[in-house]
Amino acid sequence: MDTVERIIIDPGIQHGKPVIRGTRVPVARIIAELAGGMTEEEVMREYQITREDVAGALAYAADLLEADEFHPLPAG
Repeated sequence: MDTVERIIIDPGIQHGKPVIRGTRVPVARIIAELAGGMTEEEVMREYQITREDVAGALAYAADLLEADEFHPLPAG
């Protein structure tokens, strides 16, 4: 999936955080809601976005993780 189609970063929208194109819904909010247990359908209904938007948010997050440097978590 080409996340450029679904995700934009604009300093005038949500302080430049990545959002779903055509909305003010931050990608982080979509990821957090899914991680918190909401279903894809619930997220789509709540934020009035499409299944492709949800997939774009997940793809964007995956791209960031692939490109990022990881540091070990402290043993606890």
